[in-house]
Amino acid sequence: MAKAAGFTLGELAAALRATLEGDPSRVVTGVAPLDTAGPDQISFLIDRRYAATARRSRAGAFLVPVDAPGLAAPMLRAEAPQQALIELLSLFHPPIAAQPGVHPMAVVMPGARVDPSASIGPLTVIDTDAVVGARVRVGALVYVGAGVDVGEDSVVHPRAVLYPGVRLGRRVVVQAGAVIGADGFGYVFDGTAHRKIPQVGGVRIEDDVEIGANTTIDRATLGETVVRRGTKIDNLVQIGHNAEIGEHSILVAQVGVSGSSRLGRGVVLAGQVGVADHVTLGDGVMAGAQAGIPSDIVAGEKVLGSPARPAAQARRIWAAETRLPELLRRIRAAERRLQRLEGQLGIPAPAPRPQDEDE
Repeated sequence: MAKAAGFTLGELAAALRATLEGDPSRVVTGVAPLDTAGPDQISFLIDRRYAATARRSRAGAFLVPVDAPGLAAPMLRAEAPQQALIELLSLFHPPIAAQPGVHPMAVVMPGARVDPSASIGPLTVIDTDAVVGARVRVGALVYVGAGVDVGEDSVVHPRAVLYPGVRLGRRVVVQAGAVIGADGFGYVFDGTAHRKIPQVGGVRIEDDVEIGANTTIDRATLGETVVRRGTKIDNLVQIGHNAEIGEHSILVAQVGVSGSSRLGRGVVLAGQVGVADHVTLGDGVMAGAQAGIPSDIVAGEKVLGSPARPAAQARRIWAAETRLPELLRRIRAAERRLQRLEGQLGIPAPAPRPQDEDE
């Protein structure tokens, strides 16, 4: 459906299952943010916080929720505006089709099987007994290790590394620079040196998982490290050996999940959250940015801070912290008044104690 000249608003309304308020013959040639869109582009107002920006926008049309206030340009009202935005962007920016086949500068080792519909980029190595499924796209400079299984319709972007024994499900996306299946971090000190514990397990990535750029997922010591279906992992995330990440979870940038931890279904870990080893997080747990999680958390709990506490309690502690210097001064002043009163009454003074820095 994509056309160099763009789309009419009538065509977009039909494609997005939206209700159009405006001229159906009007043509838009691209999608742009509210603050930079021009008269030949369509923009979007998904969050009401940006309503004022939308009113100032020069966009030629807007994608909005069904209950959005009126704007100066034509509007496409959608019942599910975020889903409609995904479809809108896909219309204007369709994926580039890959040509099936193995690039002449790629290496496919004996015993490896590459489906004829797959695309293998230059300087990529498909090692012995690896299996690359139907319609898989493997970019340049990728290493697919011995015995790796890449499921159909998956995409492995340039410079990713899949160590031997890794298994990817269907429609998995591995972004550039990700390393899946490196050794887990396990050592024993024998009195003179740290001895490495052999890491002989594997990694299993289930269907519809996305793994961000430069993320690392370690192989298990024994058994498997598992990322279950539908989970989305941001860039620069570290998942330790024998960890299990539940279905449809979200792990945001720089999250660290230590070895043998278990995350339930639908867990959300915001940026820079750290999870200690052998910790279990129940279904639906949500942890705010930079939370440090040292112990188990029950299903449905929302936590903040380091160490992580229930969100309401953490907010009360943060509010109290801002008052601590003043409260400390008041306590010290009260102590001095009490000492003077005790002196007047002949009560012996207590033994001196170290003074706080702010006194």
